[in-house]
Amino acid sequence: MADDTSRPGGRAGPQRDPGEGIPKKQGAEAWLRAARSLPRPADLPTALSPGTRNGSSAVPANGPGAVPTNAVPTNAVPTNAVPVNDGVPANGVVRAPGARTPVDYTLVRRLRLEVAHLMAENLQSMPALDVHAQRELCRRLLREPLADAAHDHVLRGGQPWTRRVEEALGDAVMAALFGMGRLQQLLDDPEVENIELNGCDRVWVCYADGTEVQTGAVADSDEELIEQLQLIATRSGTGERSFTSSTPMLDARLEDGSRLAAMAWTTPRPQVVIRRHRVRDVDLHDLVRMGTLDTVLAAFLAAALRAGLNIIVTGPQNAGKTTLLRALAAEFAPMERFGTIEREFELFLHELPDKHPRVMAMEAREGSSERDAAGRRAGEVTEEELVRRALRFNLRRLIVGEVRGSEVLPMLEAMSVGDGSLCTLHARSATHGIDRLVTLAMAAGIGISDVFAYRLIAGAVNLIVHIDLVDKRWSGGHRSRHVSDVLEINGIGESHRPSVTDVFAPGADGRAVPRHIPTCLEVLVRHGFDARLLDHRGGTWRQPPEVTR
Repeated sequence: MADDTSRPGGRAGPQRDPGEGIPKKQGAEAWLRAARSLPRPADLPTALSPGTRNGSSAVPANGPGAVPTNAVPTNAVPTNAVPVNDGVPANGVVRAPGARTPVDYTLVRRLRLEVAHLMAENLQSMPALDVHAQRELCRRLLREPLADAAHDHVLRGGQPWTRRVEEALGDAVMAALFGMGRLQQLLDDPEVENIELNGCDRVWVCYADGTEVQTGAVADSDEELIEQLQLIATRSGTGERSFTSSTPMLDARLEDGSRLAAMAWTTPRPQVVIRRHRVRDVDLHDLVRMGTLDTVLAAFLAAALRAGLNIIVTGPQNAGKTTLLRALAAEFAPMERFGTIEREFELFLHELPDKHPRVMAMEAREGSSERDAAGRRAGEVTEEELVRRALRFNLRRLIVGEVRGSEVLPMLEAMSVGDGSLCTLHARSATHGIDRLVTLAMAAGIGISDVFAYRLIAGAVNLIVHIDLVDKRWSGGHRSRHVSDVLEINGIGESHRPSVTDVFAPGADGRAVPRHIPTCLEVLVRHGFDARLLDHRGGTWRQPPEVTR
């Protein structure tokens, strides 16, 4: 039985591993290979008629060469177009997400393929160009095909395009060749926080204020979506990554720093989540203003960093752990040398040279699909290896973006001999974070017992700061992020578990308030902390909690 591809976003993929339509490497040979694998633009439909979308017959209903009965001018909103969040109109013309100008993505695909062939032909006679130069070349080559398309549109009875329509089409073609295709409009929106895809046409956009909106399709089929993901994989991080039926999961960093996770072939339709990093240059004062901290917590944490205490930030997914880590790092002395270790760059402290001129940023590398006799990927560099190597580079502190595997052991070892290191960890609470560390350590090390793991934690970690995400929208409330606990670890206690002190604990509304005097208070006072701040038993939070953006 044939796949149903007649509806918007037909489910043709991911039954096979589609050929890539864009070069893996941005060079003449790669563009040439890609162009040869693409259909010639003349073989593509010039218009779509009802029931002929997504790979079915491209001949207009009135016969070859006839103007489709449902054709509409693309310089005005089609009268039969439906809102973006209801899917793609049958005429194939949709509003670009986040824009007001409707874009004919059938025409975008045609122009994209034509320009890809032109790029391949031109780059054969040119020296290697960097990406910026290739973008400029691509825009020049796009002018003539775009003018021809505008002329053809008028000959078919359409109204002349406005400058706005031409710019929208040009931007869409460039996004398809060098960016994220139709997703680019969403990524350019500063208020978008997360993007979730269940196939090409079930797209949810989560905004910073907690609003969630379903928007239009981002590809004509699941196969086209997979092709776009394969292109992203080749441009991710410090080396190419693969996304095929043999490697059906992808973790990638986009050009704007967003983190992408994708999966296909193991699910009925491709699944994609893009997490944005909206706040990069942030400090503890910013978090006080945003409602994540109060002034007591901010002063306490700043003194703890100056004192060189090792801090682990815990919290659920999307709670703001990475943002809190950036704010903590902002308290480092300007000339302090430290290192960051991440699977994909998310902290971006190396992009703030005025604040961190001596940071050493390290990113793990997935490696190629080739494996050695031990099953290791060629060229692979793990976070565990980076942590061990970092100890040779004269770094006072280490920041591990997220501990989730075997890197936990060298990280704890680094904390036990250094001072002021930081990391994040997924956990339901601060106390649960200790058990999570033990579980990871026992899974990573051969013969490591829970007693040894607890002892290692007790000797390495000073504070665990838990940040929580509270969503009360279901009852008419708001969504907010705030620190709820600060746990001090005071060495080994009874039952071979670490002895802990609840320095800050959840108050009546769940936000952290002073609870007990820490054993390290004298050290904190020497580094500028005013002990009288702990007398604010209810904290200094703003009332009531506000939406955290």
